[in-house]
Amino acid sequence: MSARERILDAAADIMRERGVARATTKEIARAAGYSEAALYKHFRDKEDVIVQVLRERMPAASTPSVRPGGETVAENLFTIARAAATFYQQALPLFGGLLAEHARLVAHRESMARYGAGPGHAILGISEYLRAEQELGRVDRAADVEIAAVLLDGACFHQAFLRYYAEGPDAGPLPDDTVRRIAQSLTRAL
Repeated sequence: MSARERILDAAADIMRERGVARATTKEIARAAGYSEAALYKHFRDKEDVIVQVLRERMPAASTPSVRPGGETVAENLFTIARAAATFYQQALPLFGGLLAEHARLVAHRESMARYGAGPGHAILGISEYLRAEQELGRVDRAADVEIAAVLLDGACFHQAFLRYYAEGPDAGPLPDDTVRRIAQSLTRAL
């Protein structure tokens, strides 16, 4: 395993245990068995580490393996919702501390914007998928796909939050039935 991979694994573990706000590059490097200088050979800054953990150690949050015109819209939305709910369940412990520290949240938000990352990107991906389905005639042209994307993403986030709140970090995934009902309800509205 490369140094970069070991650093990402250590970062993911530390961020899950302590949250993003409390994880330091020094602590991450030490847990991986390297110096902080070695960490900076592979990553520009802490935000780069966070972005790479999200990209490489977390499930995709937006439109995994769905193709407009492929499976049914309901099945594609189920696939998207499953990925979003899984991502949020795993990401909640990472980001909880950010919300409590305004200055850290602002810095994080600015850094994520520089890296082309952040919570709005999943919604953008979902709305782009739905817009493509509109062009194929599989989603009503009058449907507001941006709001539909917000509703799907928001329902997944909320359900993941409730599960994490009730059962903690060892909670199993949301039941497929719940995820399917979210996707089907939205599909009927489209």
